[in-house]
Amino acid sequence: MNKKLWEASLSIKKKSNLYKFEKFISKKFNYKVNKNYNMLFNWSINNLNLFWSSVWDYTNVKGKKIDKFQYSKEFIKNKFFVNSKLNFAENILSKKDHSKAVTFISENGYKEIRSWKNLRNNTSRLINFLKKNQISKKDRIAAYMSNQIETVECFLAASTIGAIWSSCSPDFGTQGLIERFSQIKPKILIVTDRYYYNGKEINILERLPLILNKIKSIKTVLIVNYPGKKYLNQKKIKRINFHNLNKIYETKYDEIKFERFDFDQELAILYSSGTTGKPKCICHRSGGVLLQHLKEHQLHCEVKPGDNVFYFTTCGWMMWNWLLTFLASKASIVLFDGFPMYKKNDLLFKIAQNEKITLFGVSAKYIDQLRKLKIKIKSKFKLNNLKMICSTGSPLSDDNFQYVYDNIKSNVHLASIAGGTDLVSCFVLGNIYSPVYKGQIQNNGLGMNADVFSEKGKSLVNKKGELVCKTPFPSMPKLFWNDKNNKKYKNAYFNKFKNVWHHGDYAERKKNGGYVIYGRSDATLNPGGVRLGTAEIYSVVEKFKDVKESIVVSQSWDNDVRIILFLVLNKSNSLDNLFIEKLKKTIRIEASPRHVPAKIIEVNDIPRTKNGKIVELAVKNVIEGNKIKNIEALANPDVLKQYRNLKQLKTQ
Repeated sequence: MNKKLWEASLSIKKKSNLYKFEKFISKKFNYKVNKNYNMLFNWSINNLNLFWSSVWDYTNVKGKKIDKFQYSKEFIKNKFFVNSKLNFAENILSKKDHSKAVTFISENGYKEIRSWKNLRNNTSRLINFLKKNQISKKDRIAAYMSNQIETVECFLAASTIGAIWSSCSPDFGTQGLIERFSQIKPKILIVTDRYYYNGKEINILERLPLILNKIKSIKTVLIVNYPGKKYLNQKKIKRINFHNLNKIYETKYDEIKFERFDFDQELAILYSSGTTGKPKCICHRSGGVLLQHLKEHQLHCEVKPGDNVFYFTTCGWMMWNWLLTFLASKASIVLFDGFPMYKKNDLLFKIAQNEKITLFGVSAKYIDQLRKLKIKIKSKFKLNNLKMICSTGSPLSDDNFQYVYDNIKSNVHLASIAGGTDLVSCFVLGNIYSPVYKGQIQNNGLGMNADVFSEKGKSLVNKKGELVCKTPFPSMPKLFWNDKNNKKYKNAYFNKFKNVWHHGDYAERKKNGGYVIYGRSDATLNPGGVRLGTAEIYSVVEKFKDVKESIVVSQSWDNDVRIILFLVLNKSNSLDNLFIEKLKKTIRIEASPRHVPAKIIEVNDIPRTKNGKIVELAVKNVIEGNKIKNIEALANPDVLKQYRNLKQLKTQ
C-alpha cells in the first residue's frame, strides 16, 4: 500500500458534514453511525432513492420534492424525482444580506466584490432585460466571456427564467466558438469586450462581425466591459441590437419571483473537447446538477456557510459550473481571470492567503509546475484558513502528492478528483473519513456506483481496466443537442459494455477503495498487445528537473506499436545520448521494461486543449499521417507542425 500522507483526527471527523449526514439518515432509516466511509458508500448505492432523497433534505434544497423514481432497463431512461419542482437560481441565491458572495481578481490585481444583495439585484435587472428581448424558457443564451462576476449574474438570470445557458471562454478562437454555438442556435450572445492573459490585451469585439455572420440566430448582443476598464470602441459592428451592461445596471430592479420548473429542466449546454470530431453539445438538467454539486461540496469537500472557495478555471470548463454552485451552500466564491503565474509564480497562493481561502482548486499540471520551480509555499504564505486542496484535469503523480504536503501545507486535505463535462461532477473524489494515500484518489462519490472493468466486463481490484458506472445517477446528461434517438449519447458511453456507463478512463481500483487513473483509454499504449497507461510514464519523467513538459504516444510500427516520448526541455538543457539513456533506465526501473520508449525526441511545445489538457491523440494522428478531425479544439494548433514528417520516426 502507498504511503499515508494525511488523515483527519477523530475530533475533525465528528465536526464534519459527513458525520452530521450520517446522524441525519440514522434518525430516518435506522442507519448506524460508524464514521466508516466504505459502509456509508455501500448504503448509498444499495439505497439510491433513499440516499438522493436524503441529500435533498439534508442540504435544504428549495423546491417541491416528490419521491418518485422512474425505472427503466435502459440506463439513460431512468428518472429521479419525477414531477418534482425547483429553480436552480433560487437555490444559488441563497442569501440576501450585504456580506460578500463573489470576489473577482484579475492577473494584474484589480479586485471587485459583489455582496449577496447586489448579486441578487443585478440578476433581477438582467432578468428584465432578457424578458424585454423575448428570451424565455428553453431559449439558448450564449456567453463569450471572461471569468468575471457579470458572467455569474448572466448565468443566474438565464437559469431563473428557464433559459439554457452555454458558454465559451475568450481563449476559444472564432472558428471554435462558431462550431459550438451554431449547433444550438442561440437568440442572444453576451460578450466581454476584451480579456487579458500574461499582460497582453486581446480584443474580442473584433471577432463579432464574423460570428454574427455565421450564426444567424443571434438577434441581440449584450456587451460587457472587462472589470476596471472602459468599453472598447465598437464602430465597425452593425446590423444587430446592441446593449451595454452598464446601462442595464442603472435601471430599477424588482424582487425576483422564481418560477419552479421540472427537476429535469434543461440548465446548460457544455461541450466535449472536440479533439476527435465536431464538439458534442451535452445538455444538462437543473435538478441533477444542483443535487450532485450540493452532495460533493458539502459531503465530500466539507464546505460550510461562510467558507471562501477558489478554483482556477475559465468559463469554458465544467469546473466553472462546479465553482459557481458553491454559492448554494452559502459559501463565497473567488473568481480569477488571467495567467496564474503572471509576474509571480506563486500568485494564486497570495490570493489564497489574502482572501482566506478554505478550499483551493487547481489543475494537476499547475501543482507539477510549482514542484519543478521548487517553490516553498508554506514558508512564504500563511494559509491558516486552508482546509482542502482539490486537483483535477489530469492524474496527480506520487511526487506531486508529496510536494503538496512538504511545500504547501502539511495538515491539509488533498483531494484528487475525477469526473468530467459528461456529468459536470465527479465519479471519484475525496472524503473526510478516509486517509489520503500518495498517488490515490480516495474513493467513489456517494451514490456513484463506479467500478473498474476488464475488457470482458468483469469487476477488477488491484488491476487496471476501464472506469465505469454501473447504475444511473441524477447528473447524467438529459440529452445531446440535435441527437436523434439518442444515437450520439449512446455511442459516447454505452458501446463497450451493455447498459453500463463506460467513461473512457484507464484506471485501477485499489483494495482499500482508492483509485488511480492512468489517463484516457483512447490514449493508452499497447506495445506487444499489453495495455499501459500514459500516466505511468509521465510520473517518472516529471521527476527530471531538466524536463519542462512531456507527451507520450504510440506509433504504429512493424505490425505492432512502439512508444514515442516527446520532451520540452528547460532552456539551459539539451537532449543528448547520456540523458536519453538515463531517462530510459529510470523508466525501466520505476515503471517496467515495457514502458521504455522506443524513441525520445525533443520538441518546442506540446498541443493542448483550451482547458490546458495535453492532446496525445492529436500527436499520434500527426505522426501517423492522419487528419486531425477538429483542429479548432486546440489552444495552440500550430505546434503540431513540428511533429510532422520527423526523420527519427521513419527508422528503427
